[in-house]
Formats: sequence, structure tokens, C-alpha cells
Amino acid sequence: MTISSSTNNEQPSELKLWGGRFTGATDPLMDLYNASLPYDKKMYAADLEGTKVYTEGLEKLGLLTKHELSEIHRGLAEIKEEWSNDEFVAKPGDEDIHTANERRLGEIIGRQIAGKVHTGRSRNDQVATDMRIYTRTELQKLAAILKTFIEVIVKRAKNEIDFLMPGYTHLQRAQPIRWSHWLSMYATYFTEDYKRLLQVIERTNVSPLGAGALAGHPYGIDREYLAENLGFNGVIGNSLAAVSDRDFVVESMFWSSLFMNHISRFSEDLIIYSTGEFGFIQLADAYSTGSSLMPQKKNPDSLELLRGKSGRVFGSLAGFMMSLKSIPSTYNKDMQEDKEPLFDSLVTVEHSILIATGVISTLKANSAKMAAALSMDMLATDLADYLVRKGVPFRETHHISGECVRAAEENKLSGIDQLSLSQFQTIDERFEKDVFETFDFEKSVERRTATGGTAKSAVLKQLDNLLSQLS
Repeated sequence: MTISSSTNNEQPSELKLWGGRFTGATDPLMDLYNASLPYDKKMYAADLEGTKVYTEGLEKLGLLTKHELSEIHRGLAEIKEEWSNDEFVAKPGDEDIHTANERRLGEIIGRQIAGKVHTGRSRNDQVATDMRIYTRTELQKLAAILKTFIEVIVKRAKNEIDFLMPGYTHLQRAQPIRWSHWLSMYATYFTEDYKRLLQVIERTNVSPLGAGALAGHPYGIDREYLAENLGFNGVIGNSLAAVSDRDFVVESMFWSSLFMNHISRFSEDLIIYSTGEFGFIQLADAYSTGSSLMPQKKNPDSLELLRGKSGRVFGSLAGFMMSLKSIPSTYNKDMQEDKEPLFDSLVTVEHSILIATGVISTLKANSAKMAAALSMDMLATDLADYLVRKGVPFRETHHISGECVRAAEENKLSGIDQLSLSQFQTIDERFEKDVFETFDFEKSVERRTATGGTAKSAVLKQLDNLLSQLS
């Protein structure tokens, strides 16, 4: 075989998957600009598995002999072991994982047989297949650790069901709630994330393999066979869409962004609750750092990083959406920009879930500080509800309760519970001696027994319902 000469250490063009048309050398910078192996090597296992099953499909068509198929599978297994043991040696011209694996396959079993693995296949459907296999695997991993994270939150909520704390709106103390109710709120957010994630996995798990470059397979390969043996739920029914669809990448990154939004809010609450002004929680040393100057400091760096990394994930989604928005139909090289932001987002989310799980499972909740932060003005709505139960319209009772709050402030009392019965009756004669039973934080939360409320029975029901959704 004649090998054409090349300059700039260029790999002979006939060794490139696309090189037959070209005779001149490419700019070395262009080679670097075009290369994706430094990051798409993450997909080596997906690429090898796709080739393994694809060549089985070729053998079914009679385009490979059983001996050739056996040799190909032997070579693929050897390559996988090299990657697994960090022994794979990349060479100049290995512009991506597909080129590298096929080049190495030729070295192991000979180029005559290795050259047949690409029959009827394009890098367009090959990379789309690899991306879907890799993304599916990573999302399934995220689902497993996210489920554990939620279970840890639920377990903590059940163990600390009796802790009462202020609930806040506008960062102002509003009404008493259970600490477990707060935990259940975020467990609810994260459970919705979990359910959404399963839906994204389902939409990701369809096969583009066998679509060719864009127009379909010229030898009538059994695409359903390929899909089934690669663990896909079905095939993408249009060859043009099969090679160009990156909605699963966008959805994965959107899911990551929404999840990180929830993690960021979760982190912000815990940062606030860990301050000296609140003191509701104390982070474990493993998830805190000190100050280089002030020895008394214990900084919630784990939570701040969780909050900060949400911006990184949001940016990856926005950047890729801008790359994707004006691409004409079928495959274009712009789509190579899908990998780095997706890979980074998935790794960031994985690490974030693991850190958040560590934080919530090891922090100390200070029930005494939580209880001390409760104040009687937080029972003003309960005071209004007291009169509602006596038949007074709520709009009227709301106004009456506000007058009671003002009276306590004007008399410099520590709370509305310090008003005397005569003072209550001066404001409204329908107040009776049993009004003082209103001023009990435990009774306040226990009155809210409706689904989703903060009574103990309601919170436990929420937590059990979340666990049932995970199963």
C-alpha cells in the first residue's frame, strides 16, 4: 500500500476517517482546534460497546465473517483493558475517541479486518450513539446517589420530628414550623428532581445507530437489534433527526441547572442557619474550614461551594444553547461543543450531591436555639384563628389580631400573650379566658393537620409519601 507523504508531522490522509478527499496538510493549530480526544476519551467504553454490537449487526448481514467478528471483538476487549488500566497510548492523528479506538484496533488485528467496522456507519451516528450511552450511564448514576441523598434527609427528619423552629417569609419570622417540615420541603424539591431525572433518562435512551451520516443505512442493518443489544428502549425513527438531535444533552444540562438551583437554595438556608445570629445548626469539621487570620472562624465552605457551583452549571447550559440555536439541519461540527459542558455539568452535579449528602448527614441541629428563636408575635395568625372558630369572619379577625399586636408593642410587653384578659376584651369583647390557650407553639403546629401541614402526623405522612415515590 502506498502511503502519501505529509508535512508538519501530519498523519497520512488515507489514515484519517475522512482523509481520502484531501491531499494537503492541515494547519497544526487546526488539528489541535479540531481534536476532542482529551475530553471525549471519557466515552471509550461506550464507543467500544457500540462498535461491538454494530459489528454483530454487520455479521448478520453477511458483511463480516464469523472469524472477522471474533477478531474484532478480541481487539475491542484488548483496547478496553488498555483504557481501564490507563495503558492506552494516543498517537498524533487520534483526533477523537472513535479515531483512536479504530486506529488501535487496526494495530491489534490488522487494518484489513479493522477497516470493515465502519461499513455503513458514520461518525455522525457513532458519536450520537456514544453520547447517549455515556449520558444514560451517568444519569443513572446520578439517580442512585440522589435517591440516597433524599433518604438521608428523610431519615434525619423522622429522627428530629419534635424540633420546632421559626418558619420565614421575606427572611422575617412568620409562623412556627417543625425542623422536619423544613427538611421535608427540600426533600420534596429533590424528589421532583429525581422523578424528572428518570424522565430525562427515558428520553435519552433511544438509539441513533444505523442512521449513517444522515440518509440512513445502505445495507439495511437491523436497527432494532442494535438498539436492544445496546440497552436502548427503541430507535429514533428519522435518520436526519438521529444524527442531529442533541435535545437529550440540553435536557440533561437543564435538569442539572434546576437541581443545582435547588441545591443552592438549600445551601443558602443552611448558611444562614449556621451563623452566630441564628445558631440553628453546626456543620461538621469535615465540611468547614477556618480563617487564615481569625482563629475563631468556622466557615461553611462546603455550602458556599455548592451555592457557587450552581452558576457554573447554569453557564454551561446557556453556552451550549447559544452554540445550538442557529445550526442548520443534520450534523454540524458545532455539535462537538456538546461534550465539555455536558461532562462538566454531570461531574459537578455528582460531586455536589455527594457533598450535600455528607453535610446533611453530619451536621448538628440545635433544638434549643431553634426554640429560643420562636416569639409570641408568630402566633398572631393563631389569635385570628381563635376568633374564626367563634364565628368571626377572618378579615375581621385579622384586623383584631393586628390591634392586639399593636397594643402589646405600645405597652412595651414582651409579646401578645402578656396582654391581660381585660386588655383583650377592650379590643374585642368576644375574647374569653381560653384565649391564653392559643399561645402554645406545639399546639400551633399541631393544629395544621391538613395534607402538607406542619403537624407531626402531616409531616410524617409527607416523609412516607416521598419514600414511596422513590421506590
